[in-house]
Amino acid sequence: MRTADWTESVTVLDRVTAVFEAFGEHDGGLGVSELARRANLPKSTVSRIAADLVDQRFLDRDGDMLYLGVRLFELGQTVEQPRRLRRLALPVMTDLRDATGQTVHLAVLDGADVVFIAIVRGGPMPTPLARVGGRLPAHATALGKAILAFSSYDVEDRIASGGLERRTPHTLVEPSALLRELAAIRRTGTATEREECAIDRTCTASAILGHGGEPIAAISVTESVDAVVSDRVAPAVRAAAMTLSHRIGTGRSH
Repeated sequence: MRTADWTESVTVLDRVTAVFEAFGEHDGGLGVSELARRANLPKSTVSRIAADLVDQRFLDRDGDMLYLGVRLFELGQTVEQPRRLRRLALPVMTDLRDATGQTVHLAVLDGADVVFIAIVRGGPMPTPLARVGGRLPAHATALGKAILAFSSYDVEDRIASGGLERRTPHTLVEPSALLRELAAIRRTGTATEREECAIDRTCTASAILGHGGEPIAAISVTESVDAVVSDRVAPAVRAAAMTLSHRIGTGRSH
């Protein structure tokens, strides 16, 4: 139970958290007075916080009653999906690492970046290229290009026309060149990049597709330039992506 003393030193984030935590598992709507009582905050404070949260769709208002908003459930889904994807992907990633001896990455598209949600380390790399939760620009990575190739044309155009960061001298920064490469990836099912994101690194990736062919994520093998065996790696990456596409569709982990 939060005491009166607690309210003297809390931050804005503490107060917002207190409002969310005031909703119980079986509650429907709550009025501002009841929210203030449960959160141990002044009614005027809760009223201001609630108005802001309603504007941002974190709370819904129906007359005098407030409800947890749809945006919270949307955010919850974005947390659950990577967790489920990691669970299904890790055995496949481990098999791919064992088959190639190289590091395997799993990433999703978020805006103009890929976000890494799982990594299975393989052979020694001088410096890890990514960490779980880290971001890299989609256009400069095989993972990102694999996802973009199967995304809607609106998504492709937004990325291509949004200003392409040059990570190395080899990065594709011409929108037309990127779009041509994405078209080629759609035909082959495999994306590659050679020192476009980091010097002395090359990567081969394939998209993991859901129902209707929409891209959910991508899986890749990253190697040093000297270690590349592309004729062996590309089929293995495509096979891993197809396996994951099937497992995600059926919900099976084996």
